[in-house]
Amino acid sequence: MAIRIAVDAMGGDNAPAVVIDGAIRAVEESSDEIGVLLFGPADRVRDALQSAGASENSSIQIVDAPEVIQMDESPAAAVKTKQRSSIHLGLGAHKQGLADGFVSAGNTGAVMAASLFILGRIEGVARPCIIGFFPTISGVSIVLDIGANLDCKPEHLVQFARMGAVYAQAILGKESPTVGLLNVGEEPGKGNEQVKAAYELLANEPDITFRGNVEGRDLLHHAADVVVCDGFVGNVLLKFGESVASVFPRMLAEESARQNLSAEQQEVLRRVLGGVRRRFDYEEYGGAPLLGINGNVTIGHGGSTVRAISRMILTAAAEAKHNVAGAIRAAIAGRQPA
Repeated sequence: MAIRIAVDAMGGDNAPAVVIDGAIRAVEESSDEIGVLLFGPADRVRDALQSAGASENSSIQIVDAPEVIQMDESPAAAVKTKQRSSIHLGLGAHKQGLADGFVSAGNTGAVMAASLFILGRIEGVARPCIIGFFPTISGVSIVLDIGANLDCKPEHLVQFARMGAVYAQAILGKESPTVGLLNVGEEPGKGNEQVKAAYELLANEPDITFRGNVEGRDLLHHAADVVVCDGFVGNVLLKFGESVASVFPRMLAEESARQNLSAEQQEVLRRVLGGVRRRFDYEEYGGAPLLGINGNVTIGHGGSTVRAISRMILTAAAEAKHNVAGAIRAAIAGRQPA
């Protein structure tokens, strides 16, 4: 049976055209059989689908969702008042088992709020969190939380570590994922009170392979497979990483001109930099999985391109295939008091 992913066709700055093109690409490129349910105003979505040279079939279907939550709307208000939106109805289909996952590049706050309201938290999960992907000299490290929880207790960071380890094992293929705690120094006594308390808790968790503190300068050296921090720190780190890809080309051009490099030399440098830059490109990973809820939800950047949407859908399909939510449920249940 095909894996079915509910897609917010109206989510993102360039919806629905870019979303529909991404859905078509995901279906074409997937190594598994997948189906896409496009949620949005039926006439608009159908017109965009036809403009893309496609039509409804067994792999791509349209589900009418007449209301749209705009990017600048209040998440709380939108979740309460627009219950026939593409976000609401897409998540509802996932809740009912009509879809195995949900993806949206729309209003992040609304997606998170609606996910909690419709799908609910996994029992025992105090704070759902969002994953960020960081390129390193040895594959990818995941960082969590990257913005869902600005203020965290030490035990929340431990739970993030456990959920992140489950994800790294299921999706990234890490047999025994290592965990690091983002901090201002390597020594156990470093950091604020929150981080020092979290260190003690993580060091005494027998089912977590804890590597200790990780400094910012060590992150890209792959200090650990999973790096935990609160959402405030994680979001600052994420935005800095995103800026790297956009600033490097300008720096390269300025330095090339200063050193009077030939056109041929500059072209070689551009190709090399392009390869490095792609590692920092969010499109490589598509979106950010929301962990800790009863389902598979992936949140995308508002400016997501066709490629990013496609990657989001394929990521959600992989999460469903490997039952990431079920694995997290089992991991959390095993740590609850009897």
